[in-house]
Amino acid sequence: MISTAIRVARVGSAAELAAAALMMLGFPALMLAALVPSVYAFAAAAAVTYLADHYLHRKGSYLVNRLSKVRAGLSIRFLIRELLLILLLARMSFADNLIYYGAVACFIAFYGLQAPHGALVTLIRNRRRMPVATRNVDLKSRIRIPDAPPRYLLNRSAEKMLHLDLAAVAGILVAAAMKSSVPGFIGIGITLFLGCLYVGALVPYIRGRKIPPNAEKVLAAVDDWLREYGPETVLYFSGSKDSAYQVNMWLETMEQLDSKPLVILRERVILANLAPTTCPVICVPGGVHLMNMELSTVRVALYAANVGKNIHMLRVPTMKHVFIGHGDSDKLASVNPFSKVYDEVWTAGRAGRDRYAIADVGVRDDDIVEVGRPQLAPIQTRQSVPAAEGQCPTVLYAPTWEGWDGNPGNTSLVLAGENIVKKLIASDPPVRVLYKPHPFTGTVSKEAGAAHRRITALVEKAAAERAADPRFAVDAAALQQARSDLARIEARLAELSGTAGDRGDEAEATRDGVVDLDRHEEVARLRGEWNDAYWRSFSAYEHRVISGAEPRLYDCFNVCDAMVSDISSVVSDFIASGKPYAVTDSAELGVEEFKRQNTAVRAAVILSNSAAELGELLSAVRNPAADALAEDRKELKEYLLGPDEPTSIEQFNAAVADLALKAQSRNLGQESRSAGGAPGADELSDQLSPAQPVPAAGEPDGTKQH
Repeated sequence: MISTAIRVARVGSAAELAAAALMMLGFPALMLAALVPSVYAFAAAAAVTYLADHYLHRKGSYLVNRLSKVRAGLSIRFLIRELLLILLLARMSFADNLIYYGAVACFIAFYGLQAPHGALVTLIRNRRRMPVATRNVDLKSRIRIPDAPPRYLLNRSAEKMLHLDLAAVAGILVAAAMKSSVPGFIGIGITLFLGCLYVGALVPYIRGRKIPPNAEKVLAAVDDWLREYGPETVLYFSGSKDSAYQVNMWLETMEQLDSKPLVILRERVILANLAPTTCPVICVPGGVHLMNMELSTVRVALYAANVGKNIHMLRVPTMKHVFIGHGDSDKLASVNPFSKVYDEVWTAGRAGRDRYAIADVGVRDDDIVEVGRPQLAPIQTRQSVPAAEGQCPTVLYAPTWEGWDGNPGNTSLVLAGENIVKKLIASDPPVRVLYKPHPFTGTVSKEAGAAHRRITALVEKAAAERAADPRFAVDAAALQQARSDLARIEARLAELSGTAGDRGDEAEATRDGVVDLDRHEEVARLRGEWNDAYWRSFSAYEHRVISGAEPRLYDCFNVCDAMVSDISSVVSDFIASGKPYAVTDSAELGVEEFKRQNTAVRAAVILSNSAAELGELLSAVRNPAADALAEDRKELKEYLLGPDEPTSIEQFNAAVADLALKAQSRNLGQESRSAGGAPGADELSDQLSPAQPVPAAGEPDGTKQH
């Protein structure tokens, strides 16, 4: 019941739901207290509405944000409370008292201050919004960007300004209770003084050296930096907030390029969700600004998504354009006809080339280059068989989520999940189960959410039973040491996160957003140490539910000996490990049809919803001789992801260098044509146009006279 209410109200927790309910009920209670009238009941109801409103704003509640759409926004709620206070005074026969007129005048004046306050806040924010935002670009030495106003002035500014009426409301209520005007006028004076003080504190930030340079100067400074840096390879990306992962997955590859990298983003929200990187990053929301940017040294532009804003970069002829995508799968998006606009399309392996040939969408085979998947480098291949060493093999169950279309084949959770986990837990000889669900699990389907909770309960119960089983002895001292190491590393990571400082706003973040390489390297090292300490912090026999961003999926790949999953990019990525895997045919297509439709499962153990075939996977884990699909996995890995040698990053760098050479050859050819006096585009157009008739005598403009 509560969970349903939380979902309907779009709040994040039961506490938010309770605060929202109290706020909604508080206003009818205020009216009732004003009509009775009761000062103390009004004060109690007012306190509830103030506190609930503040809590919901601090939490950034979706419900509060939507109230403005039904004409119950922040200003309206405060105004209603103040009008009800006036009603209370009238009902208590204060209509002829000076405090009554003082309250009315106070609230009119107070709302009069809202206009200059709102205008100043908007003006400051607009003036400090730069035409571009950057990371790892040295603009500080080229232009002066002043500090942002203190966060307490602009952060949730409207809420803070409106809450200044608290002094007046409290003073008037005390005056009504004491039958004395003095407390009321003291409260009124405090409210109006603080309101004027707040407005006055904002004024200095709209004049003089508090204002950042104008757009023309900022863009000139960016062009000056670009000329000095001379970027050669650009990763270009545009998309929504939820698509930030598509560019994040390429950042490490960009850092490893042999040429000078640059990341160009088109949306500020992507920059806000960009992973830490040492690459220079420029966010250019305006298409005109991008098209006028100094990018003459760029020879290769890489595109991770097919979006409309790509046209702003595709129009540049001096660079070669490449679609690299953001994953390798059999989805229709992998063979988008839009890909024809690029000079080349890079795929991981032969499978990508074949997809375009089968789809017949106009992408020429000559324009496809196989470069591997550099992002999969952290995935370790199968080194040994734990069972042979007397250890407990680990099986990862990583189902995908239910999706939006209700297709039963999307996830194995609902129909097969419990069967899979029960069989793994009951396996003899024993295995360890790691359950890592997709973070969106249960957001659409109640059945999927319920299945997830049941599976979580199964794994946790089995873990508790195994912990009490004397057969699974643990080294308590080693576990304690690992947990101590984990706490120490987490404390240091939190400290390093804090030393980055809170950027006051976009302009200040642009000015100070040059990465500290030593700190960046230390964070990377500590994350590796954290991962090692995490896996040591519990028994190698312990079943585990893994949720949240850490440990990452690839870290789970590296500690497991086999995986059970569904059709998704998880399977394609896991193939890089060379380890046994199983995929559930939840839609019951049948083994042959399932393999025909999904290339990535051609070397998998195919599970029915009963999971009866799971024994084949476990046999392959325990005994390499029983691994009938080992050669198939090896062939499929090369087909999907390309050969192991040369490495993917070497293949990628070679492809970049080859295409850069083609771009340079094209540019030199154009320069030679211009230097040799070859006709330009206008001259060629004139030469190719049909001859115009010569005007006859008396027809100087070529038209007949009447």
